[in-house]
Amino acid sequence: MLQTALAAATGDLMVIQDGDLEYDPQDWTAMYDLIAVRKVADVVYGSRFYGLPHRALRFHHYMANSIISLFFSVLYDQKLTDVETCYKMFTREVRDSLRITHNDFGVELQLGAQIVLARRWRIYEVAIHYYGRTHAEGKKINWKDGVKALWYLVKYRFVS
Repeated sequence: MLQTALAAATGDLMVIQDGDLEYDPQDWTAMYDLIAVRKVADVVYGSRFYGLPHRALRFHHYMANSIISLFFSVLYDQKLTDVETCYKMFTREVRDSLRITHNDFGVELQLGAQIVLARRWRIYEVAIHYYGRTHAEGKKINWKDGVKALWYLVKYRFVS
């Protein structure tokens, strides 16, 4: 679905945001400012870990995300606090450089790997609001996705 949406997009800026109401569209303003107004960024990641009010995550979800983001930073030599965020904005040029094949949570790491390994995009992070859901409310991610994420980190750095 993401591949279809990105292929059909015609604007100069692209936004990826989960449609499950965990993220606030008003946070686009800070992203837009960095790319379109100040023209200092090509890609802006929303980070749930920069201190804006957000629903408290379960500890194991927070730790898994922190470990994945840390491994990403080490393997790709790019510090990102929330590589698994489903909230980012980037230019058409960035979109045109992407080759997305995943239809699961691996798409976040595939996007991140391609963006970072290009070594030409100016990447920023901004604080975002986060209204996380529980499994009872429909959250679908589990420990198996964390294991797959660690494999994807290695795969996109050394295999692909």
